[in-house]
Amino acid sequence: MPSKIDSSPQYVGRFAPSPSGQLHFGSLVTALASYLDARHHNGQWLVRMEDIDAPRCLPGVDSDILLTLECHGLHWDGSVLYQQQQHTRYQAKLDSLLADESAYFCACTRKQIKANGGHDNHYCRDLGLTAQAETESASDTRSLAIRLKLDCQLDAFNDGIMGGVDKTGALSVVNSVAHSTSSGLVEAERHTVKRSNNSNSNDDSIGASGVTPLSTAPEDVVIKRSDGLFAYNFVVALDDEYQGVTDIIRGSDLLNVTPLQRAIYRSLGCYVPKYGHIPVAAVSPGRKLSKQNHAAPINNKNVLENIVNGLSFLGQGDYHANEFEDATQLLTMAISRWDRKLVPKIAEIIVGKHESTYYSHPL
Repeated sequence: MPSKIDSSPQYVGRFAPSPSGQLHFGSLVTALASYLDARHHNGQWLVRMEDIDAPRCLPGVDSDILLTLECHGLHWDGSVLYQQQQHTRYQAKLDSLLADESAYFCACTRKQIKANGGHDNHYCRDLGLTAQAETESASDTRSLAIRLKLDCQLDAFNDGIMGGVDKTGALSVVNSVAHSTSSGLVEAERHTVKRSNNSNSNDDSIGASGVTPLSTAPEDVVIKRSDGLFAYNFVVALDDEYQGVTDIIRGSDLLNVTPLQRAIYRSLGCYVPKYGHIPVAAVSPGRKLSKQNHAAPINNKNVLENIVNGLSFLGQGDYHANEFEDATQLLTMAISRWDRKLVPKIAEIIVGKHESTYYSHPL
């Protein structure tokens, strides 16, 4: 059950799942790490339902996610924020950005962006386009995307778990991939955090893994798509500012886009949270557990075992499920013992294939 929010917290963390599928082991580990870090610092822990991309969201999954969190003793503060209920706030900010010329309409098509190597070249920045533009083939009109001007530079930062990260999103030190075994973590091979090869366009939101920074000068990013949907990075920054989020613990697969996301926060005039990235759970190198690869949903009947496995994954020592009466007792001890320094500084950890129902062939 939700608990009451402190009016002046020093630390505000958040877990923000997308209701496009049920929680799997990897997402539970992220929730657990975020929760423990917040509670260890006597902070708030919020839950946000990132349902901005409504066509991808499944009915009832949000309730399933919240039930799994509660079953595992991961009780959040305040009310759950649903992005689909925040459109008025997002649009007000968008209108303000357009009014002061911090954002602009962009008519570039997928074809044009692809011809430019998959990147925006600021072609529409000074054209003064309005919300509609003529198509190339007819006299009718089509909706345009809206881009945010990013005149700031990408910068290096210190990750609270991984350490130094340069302005391209690469770790200062190349770390290893590890395999999870019954006796703990065993290093297997050299591995770097992989960068996404996806390019952004007017028709796609700048998703959590949809941008590859090319240099210290970022391209202008889409904040509202031509199909009328608000873009992921835009609403996330606004929501973190709105909710007063100070610290974000999340998977290392998002590390490479963090410098760009930090630039977006700054350009929107938002507070830039502190970040800590943990290893992702994968069934083989480069193939993380995800809803898209049919990761097995968390079994709420094995609460203590799930938490113990998550703590082991996070390098927090040996816990045994039979020594605890319930999740609350186990989490109370885990909060007191939580140590960021013990989290493996690696991109991913290979877990048992039973965690996924799709592992025989790559996607």
